[in-house]
Amino acid sequence: MDDIKKNYFSTGQMRNALLQIEDQMVHSNWMPTIILGINRGGCIPGVYLSHRLKIPHEALDIRLRDHTTKPNLSVLEKAFAFQKKILIIDDINDSGATFQYILDNFGLGAGRIHFASLVNNTPSKVTSDYN
Repeated sequence: MDDIKKNYFSTGQMRNALLQIEDQMVHSNWMPTIILGINRGGCIPGVYLSHRLKIPHEALDIRLRDHTTKPNLSVLEKAFAFQKKILIIDDINDSGATFQYILDNFGLGAGRIHFASLVNNTPSKVTSDYN
């Protein structure tokens, strides 16, 4: 197995990354009405950002790497049905598999779904809208 180099974010680094994401959203003239944090890594940044923006956060249960259970898109389906502008956030957009799963099974929802990640790796097949 290849040696994997892990980088760790401090709370301060995470907060700064989230401020950059917020700034990018402001300058793009798009703000969510709900944040969906990818379970597990996206939940902490999702909650931080939801408190800062004063909008709701829910966990989106998609765990492709560590689990064999089928991802559950019901939270996303509900938010979309209620005409929400949805920010889906994860800690790392590594291969793009998680975001690609959402695109393959749900699409971009007529521009109402945007993606954010604290780290966006270059080889990823899906680019975050905000990172």
